[in-house]
Amino acid sequence: MKKICILFFLLSITAFSQEKFTVSGTVYDNSSNETLIGVSIYFPEINTGTTTNEYGFYSITIPEGTYKMQISYLGFTTIVETIALQEKITKNFKLEEESESLDEIVIAADIEKLNVKSPQMSVNKLTSATIKQIPVVLGEADIIKSIILLPGVTSAGEGASGFNVRGGAADQNLILLDEAIVFNSSHLFGFFSVFNPDVIKDVKLYKGGIPAKYGGRLSSVLDIYQKEGNSKDFNVTGGIGLISSRLLIEGPIKEEKISFLIGGRSSYAHLFLPLFDNDNKAYFYDLNTKINYRIDDRNSVFFSGYFGEDVFGIQNSFINTYGNQVANLRWNHLFSDKLFSNLSLIYSDYFYGLTLDFVGFEWDSGITNYNLKYDFNHYVSDKIKLSYGINNIYTKFNPGEIIPSRDDSGIVAEKLIDKYANEFAAYIDAEHKINDKLTLQYGARFSNFTRLGQDELNIYEDGNPVIYNEEFKKYESAEAIGVESFKRSDAIATFSNFEPRFSLSYVLNDDASVKMSYNRMVQYLHLLSNTASPTPLDIWTPSGKYVQPQLLDQYAVGYFKSIKDGDYSLETEVFYKDIQNRIDYINGANLVANNEIETVILNGQARAYGLEVLFKKNQGNFTGWFAYTFSRSEQQTLGRTAIEPGINNGEWYSTPFDKTHDISINASYKLSKKWTLNSNFLLQTGQPTNYPVGQYQVQGLNVPIYDDNRRNADRLPAYHRLDISATLTPDKNKNRKWQGEWVFGIYNLYGRQNAASINFSRNSETMRNEAVQTSIFGLVPSVTYNFNF
Repeated sequence: MKKICILFFLLSITAFSQEKFTVSGTVYDNSSNETLIGVSIYFPEINTGTTTNEYGFYSITIPEGTYKMQISYLGFTTIVETIALQEKITKNFKLEEESESLDEIVIAADIEKLNVKSPQMSVNKLTSATIKQIPVVLGEADIIKSIILLPGVTSAGEGASGFNVRGGAADQNLILLDEAIVFNSSHLFGFFSVFNPDVIKDVKLYKGGIPAKYGGRLSSVLDIYQKEGNSKDFNVTGGIGLISSRLLIEGPIKEEKISFLIGGRSSYAHLFLPLFDNDNKAYFYDLNTKINYRIDDRNSVFFSGYFGEDVFGIQNSFINTYGNQVANLRWNHLFSDKLFSNLSLIYSDYFYGLTLDFVGFEWDSGITNYNLKYDFNHYVSDKIKLSYGINNIYTKFNPGEIIPSRDDSGIVAEKLIDKYANEFAAYIDAEHKINDKLTLQYGARFSNFTRLGQDELNIYEDGNPVIYNEEFKKYESAEAIGVESFKRSDAIATFSNFEPRFSLSYVLNDDASVKMSYNRMVQYLHLLSNTASPTPLDIWTPSGKYVQPQLLDQYAVGYFKSIKDGDYSLETEVFYKDIQNRIDYINGANLVANNEIETVILNGQARAYGLEVLFKKNQGNFTGWFAYTFSRSEQQTLGRTAIEPGINNGEWYSTPFDKTHDISINASYKLSKKWTLNSNFLLQTGQPTNYPVGQYQVQGLNVPIYDDNRRNADRLPAYHRLDISATLTPDKNKNRKWQGEWVFGIYNLYGRQNAASINFSRNSETMRNEAVQTSIFGLVPSVTYNFNF
């Protein structure tokens, strides 16, 4: 027995003293030299691996030995190399695109094994190719419309901007384009998104278990990266549709060192309106740019930008313009084979303009921020990977300015008071492999928000900008009793918050795992909107003396399974969200051009909970997914004193984005080498709304009565539709540089008249009140020609 113990002790020393070395490098697309995000680096002998980061870099430390190394990425041929690891190695790889490779099953199996083991949960990834396959209205591929097909994600309906995640509001989503904040993601009031699919490289949606490097929003992070530009060959990609077209040009400035990308998109349906004696206009354009300079193996510099604008006008008497401008200068530096860094200087601006010529004034508003961030990926060992960094955002809020547009307008110029804020954050995140079964991800974010000085700030009696009128049983705006003035460097209010994050994955076997996560998030900015869907007229405002930051605690548990070597996958999650300081509006609140917004809002709380199921078929001629979500999203605003009822008598009520049941199905079938068929089906519970509870007559007119204590107590009819498309790729393209395809689609195949709203008004003939349903789309056919050369 003693000899056995000594032998076991010697073997243990040998095992623990076995030297380890690091394999690191970058993975590229061979045809364009684009770095690839999320590539699987897998070592089957020791059943371990890693994935490339947002810039294509990977690093893994494993024991000395000889191994097979599999480099796998869906849609590309797998590379398998044997390496003798006796010292640290730098290995860069270039993958060949292969749409019909026999190795695809191996690719899926490897990727799914890593996904099952990863502690990251509540995240969905979409490629540009997947987005372009999804049928959408008017044939325009769309990122936002695509993610709405995922579990836990809904929208306010057709023609509505923004999206809602797990019962959260649209302003609770952090939308990033090459790390720059995008405040409005919609063109033409929600018919299209601002993201050109030809330019997009990678899309990730985080719904929970959000890593500590992200902050500032409560519900989700939509992280979008643009392509870097082809550094080997000039390439032109584009498409011509019924109402818009797009063009992308990319190529080398210095081969394999400096590349550029420029992509443009514009709608042109308004050009045909004069043919019908119509002076109205509604169009958009956007421009994406990027320059990538690969200085050497350790340094790369990127400059990227986005510029977009919408114009909507009615006979030149009403003109509405709005848009985004973002720019980002980034420097990637590799300190060692274990330490990768990214330094970014970011500018983001959202502007909104309105011209009312018949009244004689112009309106201008917007929000601008400057962001400096420095992030690090530190591959400490084979067990621990750290991410840490800092960022600082300075923001200017322009609530609005009224400018007389002509001498006889009669409008008095007025400037609402600008607001300023600064948000600093530092974070650290660790991914820690405890053993072969248990992996943890834990970390924290510290955020400090300072509401900076402004020209004037109202003072209210008892510090209360909203009062309760006990005689009339309603909330009213308080009158200011004075004003305070500040220097810009003064701090009106300061908030500091500690935001812990934790998640784990416990592997049941090679194909299944259980995951859990908790995260606290803080949101210091609020979008002032009392509509179900954000509009360009909505205004962002910072937390301060009268508005508290929103706080979220979210819990999630899930089961994840890879089926038949990755051919199928199943993800199920349950979640619970608790939100403090969620604002709501008193009855009759006016938000437009309101310089005293604190007088119409009350602080409350919100909660959301639900179950999500995602079943995917990943391989074969037939692919797609089935998603189902059961969820509730509710809000409560209690009275501040014993005599105050709060909103809705202090009882819980549905938020405007509560959708109890949500089913979406996406399917793609490769019928032949020429034809690919795609379809979507959506079914959702109707959106909460308010219907009249009665009516009364005034001078012969029927006036509907609404119950202020039944907020969001009714619902619109259920929403459902079926979309189909067919893609034709002619054979003659195979041996030509010019590659083209035709995409034929029908949106809302059976012509369902889904209710965008139901309004109650008097019929001019019967003189009686009636319900009038507004629907945006019926059946909409489309055809688009896409090309590449």
